Amino acid sequence: MLASAGLGSRRACEELITTGRVEVDRKVVTTLGSRVDLRTQEIRVDGERLPNPKRVVYMLHKPVGVVTTNADPTGRPRVVDLVPGEQRLFAIGRLDRMSEGLILLTNDGGLANLLAHPRYGVEKKYLVQVAGVPSDELLERLRRGIRLAEAEVHAKRVSIRSQHKQSAVLEMVLDEGKNREIRRMLATLGHKVHQLKRVAVGGLSLGNLLPGQWRQLTWSEIESLRKDAIAAVGADAEREPPRPRGPVRGPRPGGPPRRPGMRGRPDGKPPRGRPDGRPDGRPGGRPGGRPGGRPGGQQAGRPAGRPDGRPGGRPAGPGKAGGGAAVPRKRKRAGKASQWRSRPAGGEG
Repeated sequence: MLASAGLGSRRACEELITTGRVEVDRKVVTTLGSRVDLRTQEIRVDGERLPNPKRVVYMLHKPVGVVTTNADPTGRPRVVDLVPGEQRLFAIGRLDRMSEGLILLTNDGGLANLLAHPRYGVEKKYLVQVAGVPSDELLERLRRGIRLAEAEVHAKRVSIRSQHKQSAVLEMVLDEGKNREIRRMLATLGHKVHQLKRVAVGGLSLGNLLPGQWRQLTWSEIESLRKDAIAAVGADAEREPPRPRGPVRGPRPGGPPRRPGMRGRPDGKPPRGRPDGRPDGRPGGRPGGRPGGRPGGQQAGRPAGRPDGRPGGRPAGPGKAGGGAAVPRKRKRAGKASQWRSRPAGGEG
């Protein structure tokens, strides 16, 4: 792979490896014959990245009336329709439909993150024609910051490039980007934007490209953009943060936090409560922990009396001697071990 990239003969490339001058994903490799994938791994020789022929970056002069999005349900012209390429491309950042100027299109997600994320502070330069001539006080307010609905934004640098009786052209430099940021900032100060054109991103300028024209960036231009982006945050800027291991259980959506003893405890232990594993208060459970039982041993749903639930005592049978009431069998009263017998009919008891 090193030889095919034009770094020398096979013998010379083997010497680069054995002397520790080749890095794969920031780790020095000295073993000959090591397999690498240029599409997913980063290879460096003497600290310089090896070009990846599968990744491309186009610089386009976006005309007015063209949208930046990749999917437009209304069928308006898109920036991705103006550049060639069989691969799927996307824009780095955006310009609104009524703005024009430099926009980059690529299939390199890492480069897009470096250039678009505010963390890296890549500067974008704009030429803005506004109604009226802003005063020095208003320019200072742009530098200090303007409060918008979602956040406070500011221009890193701003100056008047040219002015006329009823308009002026401002040169503004931003190091972050929000939706229609420049137009909203100037509208807050009472200056409507007539024209807006982006002329530079980092050290890359629009040059002589006319609206609708494009060109493919060289590898040295791409590496220059990348180095400018990571200069402020260090060499580890392109590394992804470590992902948490294992699922993280949080509170149930739309409900209160989990309570101990409920199903699905985060520690994986069985729910607290009944010894049979069912949580307290589940239908079918009774006080005391005995299913189907009642305090004192009395069965549920049966009156105190015979264990089978029939009423105690039988009516007097005909033909009994003495005309007295029949004597029932011995039985236990609910919760007591004492025995009793019925008295003769009419007795006082």
